[in-house]
Amino acid sequence: MPEPYIRIALPDDDEELADLDRATWSHLHAVLPRPEPPYEPFFGERHAPEDTLVAELDRRIVGYIRLGLAYKLAANAHVRQIQGLAVAEEARGQGVARALLRAAMDEARRRGARRIRLAVLGHNAPARRLYASEGFAVEGVLPGEFLLDGEYVDDVIMGRPL
Repeated sequence: MPEPYIRIALPDDDEELADLDRATWSHLHAVLPRPEPPYEPFFGERHAPEDTLVAELDRRIVGYIRLGLAYKLAANAHVRQIQGLAVAEEARGQGVARALLRAAMDEARRRGARRIRLAVLGHNAPARRLYASEGFAVEGVLPGEFLLDGEYVDDVIMGRPL
């Protein structure tokens, strides 16, 4: 099985990434409602192309990870936060998410980060296992933080040093 090619997103990737984002939407990982037309662009004020890494297999985008600042404060500039990770259904189980996660940690280090963190829904066992296997530890739990499909779901904060 081929290794995914990981690169920084380009502005021209917007439509393909927006399509991937909508195709992978699920309350397993999303707290916002399912996107409805008219769709927002993938890139905007909060997320620039240079803060997104994409995974390609056979020259097609099959995943992405967003990397941002946890807070826009000088005192916290050494911390990066994963602000989204998605993999196309047909590419799951091929190491794409792990490759994206490792590339994001490398990119965070390159940008001077000493620490990385993320939030994951408590019921998202596959993502939690992946993060734990890559050295992320649970640093806090916000019990019942979200009401999704009639169920209260914990928000789990995980992090690790770089």
